[in-house]
Amino acid sequence: MHTSLVAALDIGGTKIAGALVDGGGALLLRTQRPTPARESGDAVMRAVEGVLAELTASPLWAGVRAVGIGSAGPVDRSAGTVSPVNVPGWRDFPLVERVSRAVGGLPVELVGDGVAMTAAEHWLGAARGYDNALCMVVSTGVGGGLVLNGRLHAGPTGNAGHIGHISVDLDGDACPCGARGCVERIASGPNIARRAVENGWRPGADGEATAAAVAEAARAGDPVATASFERAAQALAAGIAATATLVEIDIAVIGGGVAGAGNVLFTPLRRALRDYATLSFVQRLTVAPARMGTDAGLVGAAAAALTLGRAADRVTHSGAAGPV
Repeated sequence: MHTSLVAALDIGGTKIAGALVDGGGALLLRTQRPTPARESGDAVMRAVEGVLAELTASPLWAGVRAVGIGSAGPVDRSAGTVSPVNVPGWRDFPLVERVSRAVGGLPVELVGDGVAMTAAEHWLGAARGYDNALCMVVSTGVGGGLVLNGRLHAGPTGNAGHIGHISVDLDGDACPCGARGCVERIASGPNIARRAVENGWRPGADGEATAAAVAEAARAGDPVATASFERAAQALAAGIAATATLVEIDIAVIGGGVAGAGNVLFTPLRRALRDYATLSFVQRLTVAPARMGTDAGLVGAAAAALTLGRAADRVTHSGAAGPV
């Protein structure tokens, strides 16, 4: 009988996933529903409650001591609210309160999805064994999180490490966040594809203008596609180097769909890092692909509950092992 479990929720604009996770990071039960992202806030919450209902119906639920949530952001961990850009019906939505009510008052821990991914990679993935790490999701957007001194550093609102909105081009394109030249505006998948198209690249007859299609063209030697990935890699390198200089990280872990380009991204990224990470204490910085894949959000939400705040106290006192 499992007596020290965590319920995990991974909430995004496409799907709401849930799982019961043990102290070793194993997903014992999982479920998911589509996110009704264009419907009302209450409709989205009903989908969350549906996922929770499937989890609470399991005989394993008796062992659950806390709930961890990794959500698309912005989130506000201190207030327990979320305002995901891709879920318009949720603006300052009291997600922690609503989830706690649905699970009978269990403690609930909320972090942004980038922080959740970081927690997963530090617990069981590519950042395991590193005391200071930056982990990034490079996909439709660019998010991230930090591990400092061996501990997940979520920050007061749960958004610490959000590297996508570091400006790396002071006179660059306007970013939807309101700033200019953000890493996300240059290195996200849609912007890689946009830049390639603007410079004359065209997908095949049956293809779409996606970062994956640009990566395929780059592997085939297309110079415009290659240049678009090199520009993205340069932006990522500048952001990573700035972070490493500020807080002395040992490793940068990169996941998300754009990381699936493999060496098309990682080779120019490592090369560009040599131009930006120039001080002696950041020159040995390691860059690695993420390992946790699609389970990162759920495992990371559980890890956040095991390591942060009131939820962590409840689980630790019940005897769960969990991440450091």
